[in-house]
Amino acid sequence: MNIDTFSKLQKEGLISDEEMQRVTHTETTRLFSLHWEIKTALYLGVLLLSGGLGILVYKNIDTIGHQVILLFIALLCIGCYAYCFRHRPPFSREKTESPNAFYDYALLLGSLTFVTFIGYLQYQYTAFGTAYGLATFIPMVVLFATAYYFDHLGILSMAVTNLAAWAGIAITPFQVLSQNDFSNHTLIYTGVALGIGLVAMAELSEKRDFKKHFAFTYRNFGVHIFFIATIAGMCMFDSWYLVWFLPAAVGVYLTWSRAFRDHSFYFVLLAVLYGYVAVSILLARAMFNHVDDIYVGFLYMIVSTVAVIFFLVNLSKKIKQP
Repeated sequence: MNIDTFSKLQKEGLISDEEMQRVTHTETTRLFSLHWEIKTALYLGVLLLSGGLGILVYKNIDTIGHQVILLFIALLCIGCYAYCFRHRPPFSREKTESPNAFYDYALLLGSLTFVTFIGYLQYQYTAFGTAYGLATFIPMVVLFATAYYFDHLGILSMAVTNLAAWAGIAITPFQVLSQNDFSNHTLIYTGVALGIGLVAMAELSEKRDFKKHFAFTYRNFGVHIFFIATIAGMCMFDSWYLVWFLPAAVGVYLTWSRAFRDHSFYFVLLAVLYGYVAVSILLARAMFNHVDDIYVGFLYMIVSTVAVIFFLVNLSKKIKQP
């Protein structure tokens, strides 16, 4: 309720003048929370700091020297981790709260500088020789350990991204389509296996009651990677598109069922959209190849898109019901 609502109640004689004064005093002196504004500013500060360091290094590499840069990055990383080790809460299988506002951002900065240090070390000095996978495997292991030990969802996302990079898959939103060579069949198989593995990790986290709040991150990455890989299989394997449609259909059914059980409209949305794309590709390959009229395809796109929108609108009301 706002002040206008209480004013109407006062005029109708439902509350007294004294009660109205207390309500007005409470509303005018209410504290305004800056929690999310401060968190956003701190995250932005960490990203600007790491980006600014990169630009500084790039522009002054000849005068600073590689050893000095590596030493600075290493000291910054060690300092951040030392602070987090000193102030960390006791380890728990459940979700733990940060001891202070700076803790999460120091940990994030330490993880970013560690990844930068390993990448710089390999790029400049080829510290791992031709074993290029170690440059992503080592940060992946450290990031997973950091995410679990310090209970940090953002670093868990970084660890999963490094896991995908180690497997040869780019999964950032701006690179998932441009940087992946879907004509490489091995990459598609890897994507399917990785997607299944991440979803399995989500299920395991919940069933073992070990960092259950990590399950959404695992499931989110896993579902996207699995569906993108199966849809790529439908597009790239010309004579096997129906075979690749089957795992996509099974994935849609399982994602749909789990989403309804958890009352998660987000995963219902993913199941519907990826299912729609898979069915459209199936129809295009099975039926539209035999139809010369291009207007049939446009008509299908228009009608099906409108139908999916109406379906999702009605579905959003249903899934919110307990």
